Amino acid sequence: WIDLSIPNAEEVKDFYKNVVGWKDEPVSMGDYSDFNMFPKNGDEPVTGICHTRGMNEGLPAQWLIYISVDDLDESMAQCKKYGGEVIFGPRNFSKNSRYFVIKDPAGAVAALYEDKSDEQ
Repeated sequence: WIDLSIPNAEEVKDFYKNVVGWKDEPVSMGDYSDFNMFPKNGDEPVTGICHTRGMNEGLPAQWLIYISVDDLDESMAQCKKYGGEVIFGPRNFSKNSRYFVIKDPAGAVAALYEDKSDEQ
């Protein structure tokens, strides 16, 4: 999954609708909406365009890839051990999922995501 979190999600959502032909579907965040974006003829979203509010407050304004990991705590420890930096989080997505954003030793940024929904 890839998200773009920015202050002006409404405007930028329309930019991508016009430039690449994506369709949008609002995702209620309470008092505002973020957006799932779908390819022109697709039924599954390919990305999210989100406001930097609520759970996304403080995220860098850039396209952010989410990489699934089995053990978020272990990944955080390994990130630090091998010269990376945790720059955001960890934060919960839901009761069973959480993420944090890292910067690798070269300065590239990614989110690491753990989903424990299937575990009992």
